Amino acid sequence: MRRNRRHDTVRSVARCYTNVNSNQPREYWDYNASEVEWKSPDKYAILTKVGRGKYSDVFQGVHIESGCRICIKTLKPVRKKKIKREVKILYNLQGGPNIVKFYEPVRDANSGTKALIFEFIDNVSFKELYPTFNDIDIRYYIYELLRALEFCHSKGIVHRDVKPHNVMIDHRKRRLALVDWGLAEFYHPEQLYNVRVASRYFKGPELLVNFQMYDYSLDMWSLGCMLAGMMFRKEPFFYGRDNKDQLVKVVRVLGSDSFVAYMKKYNIGYTEMKNIVSAQWKRKPWNLFIKPANQRYITDEGLDFLDTLLKFDHQQRATASEAKQHVWFEPIRQMESENSQFYAIRNQHITTAMFTYRWMKIMPHQMLVSIRNSPLPTIDEL
Repeated sequence: MRRNRRHDTVRSVARCYTNVNSNQPREYWDYNASEVEWKSPDKYAILTKVGRGKYSDVFQGVHIESGCRICIKTLKPVRKKKIKREVKILYNLQGGPNIVKFYEPVRDANSGTKALIFEFIDNVSFKELYPTFNDIDIRYYIYELLRALEFCHSKGIVHRDVKPHNVMIDHRKRRLALVDWGLAEFYHPEQLYNVRVASRYFKGPELLVNFQMYDYSLDMWSLGCMLAGMMFRKEPFFYGRDNKDQLVKVVRVLGSDSFVAYMKKYNIGYTEMKNIVSAQWKRKPWNLFIKPANQRYITDEGLDFLDTLLKFDHQQRATASEAKQHVWFEPIRQMESENSQFYAIRNQHITTAMFTYRWMKIMPHQMLVSIRNSPLPTIDEL
């Protein structure tokens, strides 16, 4: 690391996959120079609205010819650059473990409405699902999320919005998919990035103190916040009223000393954070958060793993590859190697889904009549 003269902060580069994009042809990461090939939405129909966000609305839909359920993400008016980036990243990540399947971008010729077509995942809201988990469930799904993060990081991409809302889980099939890549970005060493990313409760300290030279480790902090919420049955775990209060909530748990050391190490100015820096909050041990209601989720190994993620200093956080090797995941790695228990269930459903999709593609014409004649709204009728 060396000092950045212009900003008088310390330069920082990722500990892993530092030069992935430098070693790729420019068209791999240069989304500004790319053009989205919009397809016709005529082969899809909307069934029902399932969600909404700042930049999009999400619908359950159907591929009319096959009858396969799909997910339609209609895009609200945003800069073309943002849409280009999301589409480029989605194409680059296809085929990766636990990455949502992206089919194509579509645009209605009349209304100009743009949408992205994805696979449909029979997700259960995390607010309903997480309380039903046991310790092994949590280990399994965190491990599966790590597989997605390890893959996207290896492709030179930071998700920048890891949170329960963007982790789809079909628990019956033991299937997890990381979705919503609208804030994701390509990583380039020493590049200054926008800190107005991620949802407040999952923002890394680097965002809260305006340190712009962040990297993949931002996703690992967000994962740690997710895990803490699941383990301690406190969602969200860090619950700030605004960004400043969010930082206070973090410092009150991790302690003032490590926060000040972090600020000094990267020479981050803290004029606007004098009250936080001058506070003498001691580090709270994780066992202080153990209650009768969450005790069944807690192990020493689990708390040790959590500690590898929730660190102020992004350089000290475990990478996704390192995290997968933690002893806490030993039972999950054994399941994976033996293709037993959760992996046997998941892989059986993957095989069945592939067979069903192929069968529906060659479905007899008369079996499609009820689908085609159904009064389903189309994208341009939104």
